[in-house]
Amino acid sequence: MVKTKSNLRKFILLWAGELISSIGGGLTSFGLGVYIFQQTGSAANMALITLLGFLPTLLLSVPAGALADRYDRRLLMMIGDGCSALGIVFILVCMMNGGATLAQICIGVLISSVFSALLEPAFRATITDLLTREEFSRASGLVSLAGSARYLFSPILAGFLLTVSDVKLLLVIDICTFFLTVISAAVVRKSIGKKTAEKKEGLLDSIRDGWRILRSERGVLLLVLVSSAITLFMGMFQILAEPMVLSFSDEKTLGITETICASGMLVSGLILGMRGIKRNFTGIMSMSLATAGIMMIGFGLFENICTICISGFLFFAALPFANNCLDYLTRTHIPDDVQGRVWGLIGFLSQFGYVIAYAVSGVAADALGQWTGMGVGRGSAMVIQAAGGMMAAIAVSMLFIRSIRGLENKTEQTA
Repeated sequence: MVKTKSNLRKFILLWAGELISSIGGGLTSFGLGVYIFQQTGSAANMALITLLGFLPTLLLSVPAGALADRYDRRLLMMIGDGCSALGIVFILVCMMNGGATLAQICIGVLISSVFSALLEPAFRATITDLLTREEFSRASGLVSLAGSARYLFSPILAGFLLTVSDVKLLLVIDICTFFLTVISAAVVRKSIGKKTAEKKEGLLDSIRDGWRILRSERGVLLLVLVSSAITLFMGMFQILAEPMVLSFSDEKTLGITETICASGMLVSGLILGMRGIKRNFTGIMSMSLATAGIMMIGFGLFENICTICISGFLFFAALPFANNCLDYLTRTHIPDDVQGRVWGLIGFLSQFGYVIAYAVSGVAADALGQWTGMGVGRGSAMVIQAAGGMMAAIAVSMLFIRSIRGLENKTEQTA
């Protein structure tokens, strides 16, 4: 398929579907988090739900990436988005029959996550199908904006809805969004036709080939491995921010706080969507991640909503710049016809830090809160601050890794 600028409209349609899906998923995530914390008062139980929602997607990302290169990518997106609604429906039915237990919520989240695993590699590879090289940076900004919608729009909407109803309403809204996202993928699929790989090698061969390609680009591989450490610290922040605020506030205040903080991603996403980044990708990435780490330290200093909002806003404002640079440096060093399988491997390796974060952060916060006698809220704050300091240190160290800096030189030579 010849990539022309006319495909930008098709990308926008697809992106709009993912934006809606992100908002719906954010409603469910917020509602279930508040529900579980109110029922158990444990950060570890909140982390368990997040872990079960994330782990299948991570473990299946590699075979899902290989499938994205073997079969129609838009069809895989439709199957992943549509069938992931089954898990949310299961939780809703359980709640309508008297209230969902922790085990039932875990099962529903697990079902939804298994099907969602098909979506990410296919969506990323589809971006490459639709857009030209010059449009990648702008597209990355818009993708970051869609991802931020679950933090920007969903929390404040969910917080207000929970004052007039309960979590079941949030689940119903989320289920309705799946129909819109499937329709948008179907329209794009019809307009550009099927996209399948010419080679029909076995699934394991596709995975091995993706690993060979990734390993051959030493700079990309090191960048991905460093990113795994970064996601570890970001995951701790993601898990513990909610119990920290809920420990001295209510769900409505939490929703407003999360929206204010996430609006930093909106500002950065809009800037990147309009202008993009032209040069110095490595330096901008390192500076952005270091800033995010410092803001994590500030986030946990006081039980004060103003301080939390300012630190959180700057934290989220830094992330799109880092994601944009990471995406561009990686995407421009991967051949188009193997994007799916390589992105599957990249997703697995770079996001493995989240698994560790989700597994240990809640337990650590509960333990610190009990040991110090200050409760789970301050225990969460201490873990967030420690993670922020380590994240800033690793971000700065990226400037001294020659293989990573060399990626930018290669990009300039081939531009």
